Amino acid sequence: LSLTETISYGILSYAFPVFLQPMERELGWSRVEMTGAFSLALLVSGVVAIPVGRWVDRHGARMLMSAGSLAAALLVAAWSRVGSLPAFYAIWIALGFTQAAVLYEPAFAVLASWFDRLRGRALTVLTFVAGFASVGMDVRLFGPLPTPAVAMMTRSMRADLGVMISASHNGFADNGIKLFGPDGYKLSDAREAEIEAHMGEGLQEGLAAPTELGRVLRVDDAQARYVEIIKATFPRSLSLAGLRIVIDSANGAAYKVAPTALYELGAEVIPIGVSPDGFNINADCGSTHPKAMSRAVKEYRADLGIALDGDADRLLICDETGQVVDGDQIMAIVARAWLESGQLKGGGVVATIMSNLGLERFLTGRGLTLERTRVGDRYVMERMREGGFNLGGEQSGHLILSDYSTTGDGLIAALQVLSLLVSTGQRMSALARQFEPAPQKLENVRFAGGKPLESALVQSAIADGEASLNGSGRLVVRASGTEPLIRIMAEGDDEALVAQVVNSVAGAVRQAAA
Repeated sequence: LSLTETISYGILSYAFPVFLQPMERELGWSRVEMTGAFSLALLVSGVVAIPVGRWVDRHGARMLMSAGSLAAALLVAAWSRVGSLPAFYAIWIALGFTQAAVLYEPAFAVLASWFDRLRGRALTVLTFVAGFASVGMDVRLFGPLPTPAVAMMTRSMRADLGVMISASHNGFADNGIKLFGPDGYKLSDAREAEIEAHMGEGLQEGLAAPTELGRVLRVDDAQARYVEIIKATFPRSLSLAGLRIVIDSANGAAYKVAPTALYELGAEVIPIGVSPDGFNINADCGSTHPKAMSRAVKEYRADLGIALDGDADRLLICDETGQVVDGDQIMAIVARAWLESGQLKGGGVVATIMSNLGLERFLTGRGLTLERTRVGDRYVMERMREGGFNLGGEQSGHLILSDYSTTGDGLIAALQVLSLLVSTGQRMSALARQFEPAPQKLENVRFAGGKPLESALVQSAIADGEASLNGSGRLVVRASGTEPLIRIMAEGDDEALVAQVVNSVAGAVRQAAA
């Protein structure tokens, strides 16, 4: 009913003028008198639409629209037998009430609610597309595609800007925007701040003339292009034939390209997390919930598992026993292999303040350095570019291999590990433990508002924790960049002391945020 009413709403407006001539001839009323009744009905409909909308929000539309449809049918039948002008006006006033209950507004509200996921996605995309086109920029739409693919396509298509809309590693409600420059690298903090400053200015400035509006096209082969690009990073002399691989795409952007790439390289692929519905991205799956991958590996007796996050710029791996391999261990695997082959550049690896002390000791033992940055793959990449490094990443699974990509790419990193697995003939469990990690504990504390890190109580707890570690470990306390969370991490050789420090700081944060 709602679909029919939404599509056919205009019929009423066009049909009424058609009836004017025969009604004027048979009833003897003027067109002004009759159109007055129609106009009055529209006015009544507009006024009544407000309480009708409130009713629909609270109670739903089924009863209201059903009753309105029945009443409208009876009133139309009465219209066909009307004999006086006052009765004609009374019928149309009543029809105004039924229009508010049945026609465009409630019908569209029902459809928008029913197709909520599509509505949100469509409105977001439409806003960006309309904004870019309105200032004369041509727009190319890719559809679902991993973040690193957008970076690659921005550069290969010689675009001025690449935009990725994704929840990344978060739940669907925490959508965000990632911006890439024409070189395929993420925009700096300064450039993003400059863009945000312009948002407060008049949006009517700089609009293109009608003849100079941007053109919008869809790039239908974007996924196929990306699959070929990442396959090219895998040695042509090798094949994944004989490997059974679980791939968890986190119900996100790589749900098609990840299984396809692995299959075309010869693997037996067991895909999970490949049924996105707009709400289930990263929901109990993907790199933020690796238990799903581990369970599938053990259930299907796979050789290993690969878990991506929602936009596929990070990964975790698990071996054939279901044991999870984090980003630090993966960096160690690749660093060791590249050092032996002469591919490693910069004399070390770039990671963040969150990477384990064990990784630093592993690299130092091989004459390599570990450069630490703020949390965030953009800061890792900035330091890599400054220092001439070609390997960096985060413990969480962002792996940047700049010989192949300008940003973190979970699939490319996975293929590097798989190439070592195939070329050495080792099982994943033999590769997985490159170093013994130092005891480390991470706890996230969610807060509703305010700035708990500025609390004197929290600052005191942090100072006490650092004093307790006394140079034998590290304490990192920071606000998440994507969620209302305070992230607390401590590490050191004394596991009990590490846990005590984290618990103390977490308790102070909760108290300050209460």
